[in-house]
Parts: sequence; structure tokens; C-alpha cells
Amino acid sequence: MFINLRRFRKLQIAQVLTTGLVLSVVMLCWEELDHHVVSHVRSYSYRYLINSYDFLNSSYTLSPNDRQRRFGNFLAPTPLHPYLINQLEKCSDSDDILLLLLVKSSPENDQRRRNIRETWGNEDNILKNLDANVKIVFVLGVHPDTTQRSKSQARIRKENRIYNDVIQQNFMDTFHNLTTKLIMQFHWFAKHCPKAKFVMSADDDIFVHMPNMVRYLRSLEEKSVTNFWVGHVHRGSPPIRRQNNKYYVSVELYPWPSYPDYTAGAGYVVSRDVAAKIHQVSQILNSSMYIDDVFMGMCAQAIGVSPQDYVFFSGEAITRYHPCIYADMITSHGHTDDVKELWKEATHPKVKELSKSFLKNLYCTAVKMALLCLPHKQNTYGCMGAFTNT
Repeated sequence: MFINLRRFRKLQIAQVLTTGLVLSVVMLCWEELDHHVVSHVRSYSYRYLINSYDFLNSSYTLSPNDRQRRFGNFLAPTPLHPYLINQLEKCSDSDDILLLLLVKSSPENDQRRRNIRETWGNEDNILKNLDANVKIVFVLGVHPDTTQRSKSQARIRKENRIYNDVIQQNFMDTFHNLTTKLIMQFHWFAKHCPKAKFVMSADDDIFVHMPNMVRYLRSLEEKSVTNFWVGHVHRGSPPIRRQNNKYYVSVELYPWPSYPDYTAGAGYVVSRDVAAKIHQVSQILNSSMYIDDVFMGMCAQAIGVSPQDYVFFSGEAITRYHPCIYADMITSHGHTDDVKELWKEATHPKVKELSKSFLKNLYCTAVKMALLCLPHKQNTYGCMGAFTNT
């Protein structure tokens, strides 16, 4: 057989050039490729093939001396930081508290707190209209800018004199202190509201559809659930190693390829027994992991509790706006300016009407399929939400 050597050489040259081009693109884009492909492949392999996080007990547990130095007597833990503002009587008026809702806020976010009090977080309205005893407190540190701290504290104290719903400890309210704030939340529960049947942690830009939430929690209460932790679950998430990313975690801080399963910190609910265990284990785990969602997952892994995914708990994004979505909504994240409008629309009587007939249910299923099942980038309700009713 005769082979055209000139043509063969041309093909070789084309292959070499193509290979070189591909390798150049891979090298230029390696960091992005590693973040989106390689890291996730390694993480999912670790999560689903090995699925062992035994290292948490040996690598992240504080020694007895460290615990004594940081927290005092473990049997009666004291907070790492002193309270500047506290609510000693918040839960003392009743043993029948359905939900303690701890809202993570920042000193400067007074308008967000006001919007919550005037809408979904109004305790009096919840008791009157839903016949549910829900206690809501806002969890704060101090303003990180020392030049503004004095004025900030004066405003917060004035706010608290009016509403009596702020708890504050003496640490800088920054992203890298979110784990400190999480420990504070569960300490306050254990010390001042231990009889609450459920405990929720939420950001101050979240929207909670309180009628749906109360109905959902009552269904759980009837089942006497224990070891319960529910939210928008992240499974097999890898640590982010890019230093310019907000969620960067160094290899020295966390050398393993995968985090334990955890729920998005925007809003999640635990049963009373889990809250008590989280409080205890948070005192003995090293809290240097400053991403509070992940630290919560580490605590839960240490006590043998796994998060449950519920489709109507939002992740890090705003849910789609539509009455058919509102009918089942539990939480939605990322609301700073539209809370009042959303509250009015989501709790309008017409929303309840959508579940009262077969045709309306069919219509809403079609709408939710169009809104939730088509590919989109929002980290909110999944496609299963189209076929799930609260």
C-alpha cells in the first residue's frame, strides 16, 4: 500500500499543533478547571466512596486543657465572649415554645431587622393568627470599625429598649467570626430557651413563610421527631482553595478534599435534642473553621446527625416569584428591599385558593415545572418542588 508521506507529515503537524493548543488552554484555565471539575470529582469520590470523617474527632477536638482555658467548666459552659445585651426573660413566660428563631444580623442592618419585625417575624401576629408561640431574637457582635462602634452601640441599645429582642456579645461582627456567632446562638438556646421544641438559625436577608413553617413544624411535632436537622443540603462540597474567593480555606486549616454534609446557613431547623448536642460539641471542637455552615456540619458529624434535604428550604438564592411557589414556600434567601411586598403577596388569601381544586393543583404543577425544572443558575428550589406539596 502506498502512503503519502507528505500528507502524513501534515497530519502529524496538525496533531502536534492541536495538542499544544489544548494543553495551553488547560494550563491557562487550570485553576478554574480545578475548582469546577477536579476538586468536585475528588470531593464526591471521597464523600461517596470513602464517606468517612473520623478525622474530625482526632484532628479537631480540643484537649481538656484547651477547653478549660477557653470555656471554663465543660459541665456548665460559659460563653467565650461576654454578653453586652441579653434577653434573660425572653422564653420564661411559657414552656410551650414551638420555635426559637435566631436571626444572624449585623450592627448596621437595623432596617432589615425592622422589616422582619413588621412582617414574618412579628411574634404577636404569629401568636394571634397562627396560634403558635414563636420566639425571635437577633444575634449580633459589635461593629468592626472602632471609630463607629460607640454610635453603633448607642443605636443598638435604643433599638433593644423598644423591641427587647437583641442579644449581643463582645466580638467583632465579621465574616470570619460567623462560627463564633453560631456558638453564641446555641449557647443562648441552652442557657435561656432550652424548652423550645425546634431551633432555627437564619440570616437577616431571609424570608420565612411563617404560616407554612408553622404548619410544617406542627406536622413534625406530631411525629415527635428527634435527631432532626433540615434545610438545603450541600453534599460532598470541596473546600475552595482559590485565595481570592470569600470562602477560601487553606490546606493547613482543612487538608481533606471534602466537607461533611451541611445545610446552607441561610436558614435551617434542628430539633431540641440536636440543638442541645450541638451546643455541647461546639465547646470541644476547634472553632478555627470560620465558615459556620461547615462548622455546623462538623459538629453534626461528631454527634452522628445527618442533615435532611427539604425542597422548600432555599439555598443561597432568591426563589421564583409566583403564587404557586408561595403556596409551598418555607424560606427564600437574598431579600433586603422586598420583604414587605413579598409578605403581602405570599400570605394573600388567593394563595390558599390554589390548593382547593384538582384543576388549580394541575395548573400549579405545570407552573412549578416551568419555573423549577428548566436549567437555571439559581441555587434555590429543585425540580422536585414541582411535585411536592407542604
